[in-house]
Amino acid sequence: MFGMSIQLLISLFVPLALIIYGRKKGWLSWKAFGVGLLIFILFSQVLEKTLHFLVIDPSGTSLKGTNNVWAFVAYGALAAGVFEEIGRYIGFRFMLKNHRTYGDGLSFGLGHGGIEAVLIGAFSAVNMMVISHLMQTGQFEQVASSLPATQVDMIQSMLNQPDWMYVLGGIERIFAIAIHVALSLLVLYGVRNGQFRYVVYAMLTHALIDVVPALYQVKVISNIWVVESILALIAIASFVFIRRMNEKFH
Repeated sequence: MFGMSIQLLISLFVPLALIIYGRKKGWLSWKAFGVGLLIFILFSQVLEKTLHFLVIDPSGTSLKGTNNVWAFVAYGALAAGVFEEIGRYIGFRFMLKNHRTYGDGLSFGLGHGGIEAVLIGAFSAVNMMVISHLMQTGQFEQVASSLPATQVDMIQSMLNQPDWMYVLGGIERIFAIAIHVALSLLVLYGVRNGQFRYVVYAMLTHALIDVVPALYQVKVISNIWVVESILALIAIASFVFIRRMNEKFH
């Protein structure tokens, strides 16, 4: 419960702190923030997940019709890259015609990464806290009887994780926000200059980044510290990129 609580706090308060910081520094654009949030929900949580439902096996670790691990990894990485970066392009190209400053790029990325932190980090932490409470009070069996066996096994394995795994999950949301902001600026730069190739660069970069967690999901990589170390390095590189893009926009 301690680890889950830390994950919840990080996933909620880091985006909130960045919003406050953005307002204080004067770069926060509520419209760009809202469009970034909307684009994530529509393209990642609705359109991409609809395709996942049609293509991915209920086990969640293979594609329907094939058990090839590399096909699953390639599909998962490319789907995330294409859907989210096309979504960013549409957001900047058609919904933010008069909001294409450096601050708008930061705001869009914060909205995109912030709502992901809430939906993936905070909501999952709350769900696990509720399930943990049900298990401690002996009520979980009633709930489990209505769930598929594979889902019950997954829930139980998550509950058996050490507390630091949940803390690590919260820290990963910070890495993800930095990456989303960097990719948002890259796409915006392409839109501002009328060069779609930057959107393609963003797609490929996003896909390459997602290869790492996909490999962990199918157990090709078994050490979580390897995954998080790579993501931490990518987040640092994203932060450097964000700072340097300020010069490009000005």
